Amino acid sequence: MILLADSGSTKTDWGLVENGKLVKRLRTSGMNPFQMSEEAIAEEIKNNLVPELPSTTLDEVHFYGAGCTKEKQPIVERALRANLTINGECEVASDMLGAARGICGHKPGIACILGTGSNSCSYDGKNLVKNVSPLGFILGDEGSGAVLGKLLVGDVLKNQMPETVTKRFFEKYRLTSAEIIDRVYRQPKPNTFLASFVPFLEENIEEPKIYNLIKESFRSFLRRNVMQYDGWQTLPIGFNGSIAKIYKKPLLEALEEEGMHLGRIIQAPMEAMVEYHVEK
Repeated sequence: MILLADSGSTKTDWGLVENGKLVKRLRTSGMNPFQMSEEAIAEEIKNNLVPELPSTTLDEVHFYGAGCTKEKQPIVERALRANLTINGECEVASDMLGAARGICGHKPGIACILGTGSNSCSYDGKNLVKNVSPLGFILGDEGSGAVLGKLLVGDVLKNQMPETVTKRFFEKYRLTSAEIIDRVYRQPKPNTFLASFVPFLEENIEEPKIYNLIKESFRSFLRRNVMQYDGWQTLPIGFNGSIAKIYKKPLLEALEEEGMHLGRIIQAPMEAMVEYHVEK
């Protein structure tokens, strides 16, 4: 049996693969080694993963996680081995590598994540070749839910949207300008707060101003990130994440306008990661 993990800061999705098929899916809390100690990660595995597994003896484990840099990977590996008997490989790698393997499989390409945040890399069919730092929603994260929300709120508060759109916005969210500013500048997780406005963009995408805001943010993502990778003119450019799935039409237009070629779009990487590890 092979155990796969796709871990973020808030949740970890696990997939158990037997005879080439995904036979069980599980969910535990996120296991980011920048935010949790080795003991806390081991405890989460012991209490919430192990009781749900049919067996703790496994052929391979592949854990793709947020915060799993080279320096932090041994922390997660030790926590896994403390609770599981792993006869073969125990791989701990970044969530970006997991996304790249899901998007591109065993072929070279450029892989991108468009969710609450954004990220990207060039990929040789097995490993990451280059990664442009996304820099977060203040300095970067172009095309992400947080940045799309930031652009929308900025345009609403600075009277750059049509009056009908601004009216709809305030009727839907019942927030004052002062409350929005407080949430963004003084409260925790402003990126999540800003990304919460993505449904409004989807509901009003027929508005030219909204459509153009989304497309131009995607073009900015492509110019400031993807164009830094060798071969961007010819390699397939694939995407993972809810934003890419929801806004496929403006994303396609942005790619065409920048002379790029769309690869695969996936919303949840688990099934695609299973394909990668079964086919290898």
